Amino acid sequence: MMVWSCRKSRHKSSHGPAPCWIRPLLVAWLCLCVTHICSGAVGGSKNVIQKEAEFDITYNDTVTSENQTIYAFNHTVSRNKTEGVRVSVLSQVSESPILFVVRQKQAVLSFQIPLILRGLYQRKYPYNHVARTLCQPPTRAASETQYFFVDVSTLSTQGTNYQLRVSRVESFTLQTDKKFSFTASPSEPQYFKYVFPDGMDTVIVKVNSDMIFPCSVMSIQDIQCPVYDLDNNVAFIGMYQTMTKKGAITVQRKDFPSNSFYVVVVVKTEDEACGGPLRFYPLRPDELIDAGNRSKVLDVMVSPAINSEVYGMGMLFCLGIFLSFYLLTFLVACLENKRMSKKREVFQNPADMSPAETGKIPASPNEYGSFADNGSTLSSEAITDSATSTDNNYGYMERSLESVGRTRLESLSSVEEDDYDTLDDINSDKNIVRTKKYLCVSDLARKDKRVLSKKYQIYFWNIATIAVFYALPVIQLVITYQTVVNVTGNQDICYYNFLCAHPLGALSAFNNILSNVGYVMLGLLFLLIVLKRDIVHNRAVVRNNLNSLEYGIPKHFGLFYAMGTALMMEGLLSACYHVCPNYTNFQFDTSFMYMIAGLCMLKLYQKRHPDINASAYTAYACLAAVIFFSVLGVVFGRENTAFWVIFSVIHILATLLLSTQLYYMGRWRLDSGVLRRVVYIIYTDCIRQCSGPMYVDRMVLLVMGNIVNWSLAAYGLIERPNDFASYLLAIAICNLLLYFAFYIIMKLRSGERIQCLALVCILFTAVVWGFALYFFFQGLSTWQKTPAESREHNRDCILLSFFDDHDIWHFLSSIAMFGSFLVLLTMDDDLDTTQRDKIYVF
Repeated sequence: MMVWSCRKSRHKSSHGPAPCWIRPLLVAWLCLCVTHICSGAVGGSKNVIQKEAEFDITYNDTVTSENQTIYAFNHTVSRNKTEGVRVSVLSQVSESPILFVVRQKQAVLSFQIPLILRGLYQRKYPYNHVARTLCQPPTRAASETQYFFVDVSTLSTQGTNYQLRVSRVESFTLQTDKKFSFTASPSEPQYFKYVFPDGMDTVIVKVNSDMIFPCSVMSIQDIQCPVYDLDNNVAFIGMYQTMTKKGAITVQRKDFPSNSFYVVVVVKTEDEACGGPLRFYPLRPDELIDAGNRSKVLDVMVSPAINSEVYGMGMLFCLGIFLSFYLLTFLVACLENKRMSKKREVFQNPADMSPAETGKIPASPNEYGSFADNGSTLSSEAITDSATSTDNNYGYMERSLESVGRTRLESLSSVEEDDYDTLDDINSDKNIVRTKKYLCVSDLARKDKRVLSKKYQIYFWNIATIAVFYALPVIQLVITYQTVVNVTGNQDICYYNFLCAHPLGALSAFNNILSNVGYVMLGLLFLLIVLKRDIVHNRAVVRNNLNSLEYGIPKHFGLFYAMGTALMMEGLLSACYHVCPNYTNFQFDTSFMYMIAGLCMLKLYQKRHPDINASAYTAYACLAAVIFFSVLGVVFGRENTAFWVIFSVIHILATLLLSTQLYYMGRWRLDSGVLRRVVYIIYTDCIRQCSGPMYVDRMVLLVMGNIVNWSLAAYGLIERPNDFASYLLAIAICNLLLYFAFYIIMKLRSGERIQCLALVCILFTAVVWGFALYFFFQGLSTWQKTPAESREHNRDCILLSFFDDHDIWHFLSSIAMFGSFLVLLTMDDDLDTTQRDKIYVF
């Protein structure tokens, strides 16, 4: 622009403005005059003293407003070797601060003494000793001499003493697998450089200390100036996390184009971010607070992370374990079918006589203890299926069975009518049937099977609908969480086990996500097993097979379908939770755990109470209330007395209402006269005459259940555990285990037996649950504490250098849940040849 203006002025008259080369001189002269006038107005001209300085020499000087000292340093920089340079300053300043400006070739660093760092609520902490490492600009030459200057100035009229020392940093470049110890403080941060070796794409940077406090921050930053190494700016760039005794960040080469990065360690001015107390409170405005000695000794080590082969081994191991269950199920099914075929031949032709000639109805294959058709995989009707369809001689038997089934269905159609005209209808009154002292399954299996099947199929369709509407926003939310972590670099958002968090793509802990595949695969396998049993059973029903209509526990598979779907959803939502685990999304991991526990209890109750089991709408409404309280407890439950009082009261009232419902088999009313009836029963049964309960077995179960639940409510009210979601899950599991134990005891007490397959499933599941809970309670992280405190529990991988303790919990718990479902599926197969009016209800 200036050259263009000169050329343009040549065409103007000589009487025009002055030539353009005079203008810069005039501007420079005016600036000098203004500077001279201003400096004279402030206090006269300032003397500038420049000194040639050397490394590792302490300079003790004095600075005032009238003089400014400049220290000139030079050092040789090599392209293949990086040397750190550290500037240390100490001064006892009483009035105006001293300003230090370090001018480099491509960077400027400035700070003052005292250095004022702010904490929470605008607390101010002064530091008179400051040490900063200079950012090293890159050089392209093999060797180059670079100069930098340290300017010292102040506005104080009184002389202020200071000490200045510039030194080289030993071990500025970190070596792989070599530990380096150092000391840092809020005013003396440290950072080091690491260069990726050839062939290494991922490393884990570990920073450790024997001291819990002071709280510190480790950061990974790109090689660029300036380096953000103070408490108030360390979060501006790169990845960072707070730490007490442990910190670890996995770093990938692809994120750093220069194939190198800085490891920055900063000590915070306060410990509140790491769970420590606020020492100084209350405070006066603008009061400077002495923070005391906040030096911390730490060590840093950079270790190579796993390579792609370990990733492949981990994925193959995970898939191989659960595919083996598919293979095992298939092999056992084949073996059992082969064994059953041989038994069928013996059964069909004992002496070349048909069952019709002997007058014997074909028995169910459950007599033979088949795993394929009686255990956990196929159906309980395979023998009769073949026996009644392969030989035309059995046609008259089919017709007779059909007439029996049709007669039964016709009689069942009148059970649900409200108006009674005949004696038979009166005998079908629910109050008469359900209030008998000794009930059999036939008393509570009077409704039309087709109606009940549709009722229980609603469980599956409802949970499938819930799963879709629940999973979609969950997936969207956790993707957003992961994106925020990747963009901001804030490693405190997610509570990983950072010592065993293997990234893949945008995911930070792929191993914790992969280990949940077992829930999905085993849930799908369970659905296939249930589907096979359902198909074979329906074929028997279509043929009006007597065993399927009059014998054994009524077969309703809707709840089993719902359980398998819930297990699959537990795997999906647990994987979503582990994308970024924290207290705001923990309910993703537990919601379907509540559903699984609730569905298992419902299925256990439905076995001998098919007519009076809760509907899907009622069950899911109750589970929704449980999840609602779970969210409230996570958000508001910490040390909130009012919440715990309300929850404990609701817990106890719900226990009493459910106990009443179970004891009276639903034959009671909750209305305005309920209190009057309760008082009357207490007076007649306890005061006027002391009589025992009519239903002793039920009373024993309910008394034990009330003791357990009242104890859990009292524990919650007194202890107020921080992990409310796990506390609520413990309540559900305790009730499920109590009911299951009662069911097994009463089953054996009633003279029934547990078949070999079901017994093996029970023992296997119990052992697996024991090992699973051991790994669950290892506690590798916890969002009940601060992220820094949570990292104190982090541990290295223990399986294939890829999976940690919590991953093994995922493996074992998915297998244990699958085994638990098989137990529920097979535990009453011994009754398939027993008439329902001989199977007791308890």
